[in-house]
Amino acid sequence: MLTGKQVRVRFARDRIIPGYIDAAAPEWLEVAKRLLELYRGQEGRTRGEIEAEVDESFGSDPQTLVHQGLAKLLEDRCEFEVVAGKPPEELREKVFAAASKYRLESSRAAARGLDRNVVLEEVARELKMTAAAVDEGLFADLKSEQRLIKFRDVSADRLLQRYNVALAQSVLLRSTGVTVHIRREPPQRYRQLLRLVKFHRLIADFEREGADIYRLRLDGPLSLFTATQKYGLQLAMFLPALLQCRDFTLEADLLWGPQRKPKMFTLAPKDGLVSHLPDTGTYVPAELTMFAELFGKKVKDWQIAEETDILPLGDSFWVPDYRLVHQPTGKTVYLEVLGFWRKASAEKHLARLKEHARQPFILAVSDQLHIEDVDLEGLPAGIVRFRQMPLPEEVVRRAEEVRETR
Repeated sequence: MLTGKQVRVRFARDRIIPGYIDAAAPEWLEVAKRLLELYRGQEGRTRGEIEAEVDESFGSDPQTLVHQGLAKLLEDRCEFEVVAGKPPEELREKVFAAASKYRLESSRAAARGLDRNVVLEEVARELKMTAAAVDEGLFADLKSEQRLIKFRDVSADRLLQRYNVALAQSVLLRSTGVTVHIRREPPQRYRQLLRLVKFHRLIADFEREGADIYRLRLDGPLSLFTATQKYGLQLAMFLPALLQCRDFTLEADLLWGPQRKPKMFTLAPKDGLVSHLPDTGTYVPAELTMFAELFGKKVKDWQIAEETDILPLGDSFWVPDYRLVHQPTGKTVYLEVLGFWRKASAEKHLARLKEHARQPFILAVSDQLHIEDVDLEGLPAGIVRFRQMPLPEEVVRRAEEVRETR
């Protein structure tokens, strides 16, 4: 994340337009490569030494805000640690005590001042260290003295892309509310977004706007009375997942600057921002793909389709895996497959389904989850057990039972 001073924007009436850079521009790629060379292979050096080299190479002039922002992102990829033979607070205590003793006992100290090397040598002998090691460890816990132990490398173009995302994230920290319109995404993507909304504890509301269009409303950090910084960071961390959507528009209401003037920020795929996260949102296990194909071939009276409806589930939401439509009557039964979940997550989901699910549905439960029958009691659903993948014939049998009772 960028610091407040590193956020570059311009104004167009009531709109905030971030100063994105061209991640493919040769001049910026060269800057990124030069910066990367200052961090690669620097394990063992102090944070202060690395920062000094960055300042020497690029300066601290306001015109170099982009360079400073890129350096900040690289620093975020570093792991620093206090490196000292003994805890620095223990070394300081020993040195201060030895210095006081030296002053009291040595007439030379009174005449010529404290001999620092003598004090360090005395402490080094006591602790079985070298005087140089004692000296280096005295203030090793200062931020500037922390030493680099690991740097997560990145390519120059990915660094530039990350800068643009970080700039948009920093703008969102000033938001009072965010509205996102998401279009034509597969069910897996909606499930991913819903999981992340809940994981980041965002205050959210989903509404359907069309056949395959949803509106996600999120409270902004400046709309809250407390914990605004923490909530703002959670909102910013949600943005990279949203960037993996193919078609979306984001509109954020902002309060900008010391006077908190109302402003607007917009974002869409045309802005060219690239998420730095691996895209796991549309992954479908091979077993589920095979099940859907077999169902379509073997079953005649029921049509199967991936479900994209976002259904309310108490204070949360639910996107079932499939929608089964009975062709003769047009009745719908939803199918949820619990086969590729963590057990703890599955148990929480079952509790929400028991309390809030109102739509007719079937629950296919993998034996690998080791969920007992008693845990499934009270569910308003037909239950199908399976080992590797649900059997289409068994799912249809349960779907007929559910259809007849609704």
